[in-house]
Amino acid sequence: MAQYGVVSVSVVIPTLHEECLLPATIASVRQHAVEVLVVDGGSTDRTRERAAAAGARVLESPRGRGPQLDRGAQEAQGDWIVFLHADTRLEAGWCAAILGLGEGVVGGAFRFALDTARPGRRYAEWAVALRCRVLGLPFGDQAIFCRREAYGAAGGFPPEPLFEDLTFLRRLRRLGPTVLLAPRATTSARRWERDGVLVTTLRNNALLLLFLAGVSPRRLAAFYEVSAST
Repeated sequence: MAQYGVVSVSVVIPTLHEECLLPATIASVRQHAVEVLVVDGGSTDRTRERAAAAGARVLESPRGRGPQLDRGAQEAQGDWIVFLHADTRLEAGWCAAILGLGEGVVGGAFRFALDTARPGRRYAEWAVALRCRVLGLPFGDQAIFCRREAYGAAGGFPPEPLFEDLTFLRRLRRLGPTVLLAPRATTSARRWERDGVLVTTLRNNALLLLFLAGVSPRRLAAFYEVSAST
């Protein structure tokens, strides 16, 4: 565990049945985070036990990524807060990249990478990079981060079933500049391998466009669950 001068970073990880992938996620950030907060939404496996064994502080919250992220943010003590998905690992240099940011930057995210050797990986990573470049809207699997004081000023994560990450990020961007940092956030390819890289990428972008057009996250969440199960 390390602090860089008087500046420190907290990492918040929402979980639900993530006993297998969570230890590697915690290990990727534990050395440089002043604290790792795992906020569990009611797991019935060994998620909480493995989180504690890996050195995280375990909290409980009503199920839902938005409420779980908000619970962790309210408890976080670091000057910066990183919101990390339980199946995503951060590349070496992530903490130094955050702490090297200028005072005007309020937050941002990391480059997206997919944890698979399949050829479709390159297409998925290219599509995400294009979205970030054109729209400036990284998803939560890119480890969104912000200054702790900016979190409250932006209104925090809403209790929405989908796109709580983009809702928060759009609010955050009103406070000041956000950046996309070079270290990679490498995410499990399980969703892409289940439904296929092309289908998953097209579905994600279609949902994004509908969200930007004003369709409610609750309606989109219902569509996502149906399309992901067919």
